[in-house]
Amino acid sequence: MEEKIAVIGAVLDNPRDTQQDFNKIVSEYKDLIRGRIGIPLPDKGVSAIALIVIGSLNEINSLTGKLGKIDGVNVKTSISKKEI
Repeated sequence: MEEKIAVIGAVLDNPRDTQQDFNKIVSEYKDLIRGRIGIPLPDKGVSAIALIVIGSLNEINSLTGKLGKIDGVNVKTSISKKEI
């Protein structure tokens, strides 16, 4: 299976409302996740999260799609062109 490395960046507009749903989906894909950085910005009312993942394009796109469907979560993904 072809695997790629990707960075999924997410901004949670209302972390109190979205964090639980976000974390539930992330835990479903725990085997793909190699690293996670979360920066809470309570004075701004948002949180910024970066996920480093390794998986197939389908797996990465599935995770990104599910996260992006959460109301108040904005997601962008950068996927390596190189197979690893």
